[in-house]
Amino acid sequence: MLKSIKVRDCMTRHLVTFRSDTDLFLAIDRLLEHRISGAPVVDSQGHLIGMLSEGDCLRGILSGACQEGAGGSVSSYMSTQLETLSPDADIIEACQRFLRERRRRFPVVEDGVLVGQISRRDVLRAVKAFAQHASDQPPEV
Repeated sequence: MLKSIKVRDCMTRHLVTFRSDTDLFLAIDRLLEHRISGAPVVDSQGHLIGMLSEGDCLRGILSGACQEGAGGSVSSYMSTQLETLSPDADIIEACQRFLRERRRRFPVVEDGVLVGQISRRDVLRAVKAFAQHASDQPPEV
């Protein structure tokens, strides 16, 4: 049953993260280098404090272009309205949240600390693996 798959079973654990004082252009370089469209922003204890997306970076570039000084730190442009998932949430809840909130990824937080991230693609991989495993099982007699 799909409800038996938990977010912790299929989330990505090793993430590119930023600190709030990371230079915006360094963050853009890292997003491009890792071919990702966004990353969590954490404090020194690993608490999630924001998310930086490609859109946030574009806003930073436009803001700077208008003021003749593009750049600054991640904290000036990161999103702080955060939607997260618990690692104990099941995959059905994750699917519902992806559809309802039209997100591509959710940070996974336990006791305020970032422990991973789950994307739509992670969910699809988990469901595919579950279905393949189920079809490999011999029928019960």
